Amino acid sequence: MAGFGFATWASRIPTIKTYFQLNEAELGNLLLAMPVSSLIGLPISGWLVSRFDSRFPLIVSFIFFCLSLNLIGMADNIIALVTGICLFSFCMRILNIAMNTQSLTLQRSYPKKIVGSFHGLWSTGGLAGVIFSTFMISIKVPMWMHLMMVSGLGIVAASVVYSFLLDKDKASQGNRLRLGKPDKFILYLGIMVFFAAICEGGMFDWSGVYFKEVVGEDIFTLGYLIFMVFMALSRFFVDRFIESIGMAKMYILSASLIATGIIMMIIFPFFWPAIIGFSLVGTGVAAVIPMTYILAGTSSKYSAGMAISIIVTYGIAGMLLGPPLIGYLAHLFNLKISFLLLLIAGLMLVPVSRLFFQHQKREE
Repeated sequence: MAGFGFATWASRIPTIKTYFQLNEAELGNLLLAMPVSSLIGLPISGWLVSRFDSRFPLIVSFIFFCLSLNLIGMADNIIALVTGICLFSFCMRILNIAMNTQSLTLQRSYPKKIVGSFHGLWSTGGLAGVIFSTFMISIKVPMWMHLMMVSGLGIVAASVVYSFLLDKDKASQGNRLRLGKPDKFILYLGIMVFFAAICEGGMFDWSGVYFKEVVGEDIFTLGYLIFMVFMALSRFFVDRFIESIGMAKMYILSASLIATGIIMMIIFPFFWPAIIGFSLVGTGVAAVIPMTYILAGTSSKYSAGMAISIIVTYGIAGMLLGPPLIGYLAHLFNLKISFLLLLIAGLMLVPVSRLFFQHQKREE
């Protein structure tokens, strides 16, 4: 449902751009509200991790996450829109940390890796959200009504599943943020999440606009849809691939797929090449976040919840810089040129992952 809700918001970005008559730079400024409000949640999420079992902040943040969709849908001016987006992003940060804390706790009970499948379920929810959004747009359902339906569905789902969530998972140590010289183990993981967030955030926020304005398709959610399809499908095979070829090679494979897909959609901005390019990027980004969170859960310095909270901050920085920067570059040049930023971010996973595994080997 978290993936469903996020995809609903992302699918409607072109609608918001048209309704408020925003150019690319103005849309970039609007998108800055998400990472800024999410950064504000850093000390709060850290406190929640140390104070409560993860399911309490999970359910509270999810309910407000759903309600914030209503605020976005009903906004009739920029101030109301920004308020809704800020609440949406703030709640999504706490929600993501709580959910990943639950998944890493559950992982300890299984001999094989299962975290990738949880991310696959998020992407599947995102895929369902895009399909539903595409249907809503095709039959011209107003955005406020569309978002209200998704919000109501989410709250009903939350009330049903709450009792099944893990309890008593509060870590007894490693819950305090230690200031000073950065821990290289966390630093390298954070930098990888930073570059992955630039790629994912850029695709989430700009794929619809790219398909509408560069590829020239009226059903502009198709690009986002194909990206989500391949990201979702790939995440269900991530755990198996990691067991087979190892994480070090998986980072290199992911970077190669992202770069190939971006190059294809830039050089050949037509329907089928763009579809193939979007599918390659979706496949490439699928493994990066699950792998990095698994590694974060092995930190000797921090609890799983605190390690994820710190690493997510790097991801927020990627969201802070990536999508808005694409908007600024598109305004200065064009949207095709701006997507080179995603190419560079994808390729940077190779050297940073090599540095991480070299550091990990020295520490053993």
